[in-house]
Amino acid sequence: MKKKLFGLAALAVVAVGLVACGGGNNKTDDSKTAGSDKESSVLKVGASASPHAEILEQVKPILKKEGIDLEIVQFDDYILPNKNLAEGDLDANYFQHIPYFNLAVKENNYDFANAGGIHIEPMGLYSKRIKDIKDLKDGATIITSNSESDWGRIITILQDADLVTVKDGVDLEIATFEDIDKNPKNLKFIHNINPEVLTTTYNNDEADLVAINANFAYTAGLNPLKDSVLLEKDNSPYVNIVAVRSEDKDSDKIKKLVDALHSKEVQDWILEKWDGSVKPVDK
Repeated sequence: MKKKLFGLAALAVVAVGLVACGGGNNKTDDSKTAGSDKESSVLKVGASASPHAEILEQVKPILKKEGIDLEIVQFDDYILPNKNLAEGDLDANYFQHIPYFNLAVKENNYDFANAGGIHIEPMGLYSKRIKDIKDLKDGATIITSNSESDWGRIITILQDADLVTVKDGVDLEIATFEDIDKNPKNLKFIHNINPEVLTTTYNNDEADLVAINANFAYTAGLNPLKDSVLLEKDNSPYVNIVAVRSEDKDSDKIKKLVDALHSKEVQDWILEKWDGSVKPVDK
């Protein structure tokens, strides 16, 4: 049986999402008047700490000029941002790529919409044991997360490096490790660890290769372009998006948020901040 996207990790227990503003898990205050100026001017967006929350900080002054007060709520996991959005505790979230979003919507019956793609973060495989993939030994262990939406992404990286192939007709975007056809180095895969724990796994040297999502890599001081042994190619479909409830997709505040994130000022800042390893998109 395939592991579900939101299954519990076998090797780690996740702490609940940390919130920078102290209110990420609180229900909306019903005592506020929905039509008040204060209520209508606030836009509450959930985000991963890096790079998402850092990018949103650059958007704050732009939205302020539009009369919108951006409130950023930081999370350190991949479950609560969508859960809190569905429950109305957030107006939007900005932390996930499109395949993860699609799978989350499917498995949880969320009534969400993609309000716009903002950037791509390259997935990397990191190692404390080798500097060059040519030195990877037969029978090496690769640790990945339990996020099924990332498995095809990792398999694609390995296939591009001529380490594995998948069965004919398999869509790489939704491939699982069971779809691997040829594995000449007899690589072993462990994929039951939560994404936010992978940097600890890497620092503890628990495998020959560890696949780490870029936002967690940045937080741990890793640069995908400089520090990874294998890196995703530039044609990745894993664009990080702003997600909203479907009813809010065309709201004025959401449109202004996405427009600000697509502005040349913010996109140039993204490229400079991460030396090109975070690549902005404009749709």
